[in-house]
Amino acid sequence: MERDAWRKSSRSGSNGQCVEVRNRGGHIDVRDSKAPTVGMLSFDAAAWCAFVDDLRSDRTRR
Repeated sequence: MERDAWRKSSRSGSNGQCVEVRNRGGHIDVRDSKAPTVGMLSFDAAAWCAFVDDLRSDRTRR
């Protein structure tokens, strides 16, 4: 993930309901693309990676 650049998921549809993420080194920020100025959530990079890994492993178990 490119550092400090917001990006949308490659699985985002055209309906505008997207989540954007950015990498700030030790932290990953997440925001709603429909309301980017409202705020964001920030996660420790290790916690975010664990979350994404868990999602991916759950997908492969189905």
